[in-house]
Amino acid sequence: MVFPLYDDNPFKRARVPYVTWGLIVLNVGIFLFEVGATDDAMKALLASFAATPAAITHQAPTAGWLPPELTLVSYMFLHGGWEHILGNMIYLWVFGDDIEDALGPVRFLAFYLLAGIGAGLFFAYLNRKSTMPLVGASGAISGILAAYLLLRPCAKVSVFVLRAVVRVRAYWVIGGWVLLQLYQIANQTNDGVAYVAHGGGLIAGALLFLVMRPAGVHLFECIEQPGEEGATVS
Repeated sequence: MVFPLYDDNPFKRARVPYVTWGLIVLNVGIFLFEVGATDDAMKALLASFAATPAAITHQAPTAGWLPPELTLVSYMFLHGGWEHILGNMIYLWVFGDDIEDALGPVRFLAFYLLAGIGAGLFFAYLNRKSTMPLVGASGAISGILAAYLLLRPCAKVSVFVLRAVVRVRAYWVIGGWVLLQLYQIANQTNDGVAYVAHGGGLIAGALLFLVMRPAGVHLFECIEQPGEEGATVS
C-alpha cells in the first residue's frame, strides 16, 4: 500500500486554500450523513443523487427526482465507505491546495467540478446501459492529479509505504497511480471501482488545466529544495 501524506509545498501562498478545505469538509459531512442514514434513505439518496449511466444517456427512466444531468455534479459528494472517503480526501488534501494556489479559488472550484463532470460523462458514455450508480470524488481528484503532474512533476512527496515514510518525486507517485488505473482498465477488473471514470478524470483534468491556468503559471516546474536529493526515510 502506497499512500501520499504531504508534499513539499514550496509556494509562498498568497491565499489560504479555503476551497480545498471546504470541499473536504463538505464531502466528510455528507458521508457522515450517509453513515447515519437508514437503508431506505440510502437507496433514495443513491436514486436521486448518484450518477446512473442509463439515466444520463436516456436508456432508462430516472429513478430519483433530480434531473440525471445534475447528478453529474451531485455524485461527486457521495462515497461508498470509509476507505473510499479517506483515500479521496487524503489525495485532495495533499495535491488540491497546490492546484488551487495555481488557479485561484474560483477557477479551482470550476476546475474541480468540470473534471468530475468529465469523468462522469466518460464513464456514462462507455457504460450507456448500466443501471449501476456511480458515486465518489475520484474522477475530480484524478483531474487534480493530472494537473499536478503537469504543474509540479518533480516536487517531493512524502508517501507511506512498507511501514516507512519515503520522499519521492511526484511523477513516481502519480505516474504509478496512473499506470495502475490503466492496468485495471485493460484487464477489465470488476471490483466495484470505476477505473474508467478515473481515466476520464485524468483526461479532463489535463485538458482543463492547459486551458484554465493563468498566464503566469508555467508547466513542468521542477523545483529543487536544498539538501533534498534522494529519498529519505523516517
